[in-house]
Amino acid sequence: MTTVSKGKSVPTKPKNSRPANERDPVFDELGFPKDPDNLYTQTVQVMLQAADLLEMPHGVKCILAQPQSEIMVHFPVRMDNGEFQLFKGYRVQHNNALGPYKGGLRFHPHVHLDDVKSLALLMTMKCSLVRIPYGGGKGGVKVDPRKISAAELQRVSRRFCAAIFRYIGPDYDIPAPDVNTNAQVMAWMADTYASLDGNGKNSWDSMRVFTGKPVEIGGSVGREKATGQGVVDTLLELLPSLGIQAKGMKFSVIGYGNVGSWTARILAKHGSKLVAVMDHTGAIRNDDGIDTEALAAHVVANGGVAGFGVGTKSGGKSSKGAQAISVEEFYKTKVDVLVPAALEQMIKDKEARWIDAKVVAEGANAPTTPAGDRVLTERGIEVIPAILANAGGVTVSYFEWVQNKTCTIWTLDEVDRKLNEHMVAAAQRTIKAREHFGCDMRTAAYIAAMDHIAKAYEIRGIFP
Repeated sequence: MTTVSKGKSVPTKPKNSRPANERDPVFDELGFPKDPDNLYTQTVQVMLQAADLLEMPHGVKCILAQPQSEIMVHFPVRMDNGEFQLFKGYRVQHNNALGPYKGGLRFHPHVHLDDVKSLALLMTMKCSLVRIPYGGGKGGVKVDPRKISAAELQRVSRRFCAAIFRYIGPDYDIPAPDVNTNAQVMAWMADTYASLDGNGKNSWDSMRVFTGKPVEIGGSVGREKATGQGVVDTLLELLPSLGIQAKGMKFSVIGYGNVGSWTARILAKHGSKLVAVMDHTGAIRNDDGIDTEALAAHVVANGGVAGFGVGTKSGGKSSKGAQAISVEEFYKTKVDVLVPAALEQMIKDKEARWIDAKVVAEGANAPTTPAGDRVLTERGIEVIPAILANAGGVTVSYFEWVQNKTCTIWTLDEVDRKLNEHMVAAAQRTIKAREHFGCDMRTAAYIAAMDHIAKAYEIRGIFP
């Protein structure tokens, strides 16, 4: 089987590559668990397969297979009823060969150390692929923000920042928003860090330890939509070579939070049609098209897509509503592009067999399991991997950091233009690697990222 890229036929399985389901010897050397469903093991496996094609030195492979630091904290928070509750938080610092650690903080009841480790590794790859001077980090707190008050959310945010204060810094480790966190949470954390900073003479410098902040306190315009914008920029660059045009393209989205909603809203402005959406509250479909802006407002007001029924009609067509459908019906909805933009490991082998799409563009981190990935490859469905497709968020976070360091403010046009340059260049690096190594796009993206990291280690060496 082959895929088409820039008019060329490219085999999706590289020659002389290790079988996808064969355990890499590095796992046993480093004492990795044998659980095939472990997300971190799965993530490292993909990285090591690309490293083998690159003939990367064994020592560097081992370095990249494990985070440099794994930080776990427990911190008490006074709840509204006056009692204290103990929360668990994580910060994983994967690699800083290219620059300071960088990565989001998520609030979710199922935050787990191995998941955070996986996301930190993906951040290392992502930053390298788009060529920004960062390494990978990630963090989170085991909490369901939907089940606590706004006042409790603020106290959890501030106490977590205080707990990891000694491990982060504006030139060492720079957190950002992720699942269930936003600009407001970053503002609380940035203020907490500035209050605890022993220097105390440069609050602006202290505030840049967090990105994704509100514009009023040093955030960048365009940051809120940056990940979705990056997904769209990548699609616009790659889709023509796959025989798909944005205008008239049908697409579906898993998750309608920040990434999913912005991806849909921006694609709609390019003439694409959103026909199905699924999130934790249910799934909806309208083959005539869903009003992306109206759905975004509905989700903010109601917490999910459920209940977004058929609305008013114009010209015989529904202007904004949709019908409730099952999970299976969602996946089997025929589209050109499916954008998974929710949590990890949503597309397993069963879902991969249901999907009726030409392209899967990973707006979320690691939304496809290895088994699901193999099914998609066997079925000829092109996968644009997360380290490429959703790198827009960290790229504009870098822009925010640069603006804070230089005390400058960029316009939205400037931010969007620079983001597009980074995303297009990363897409072209991926295509070039795929054509050279004869591999799938996911492996090619890792190759393009790790080639940059490997050269950094070759030049820097390893102390002492």
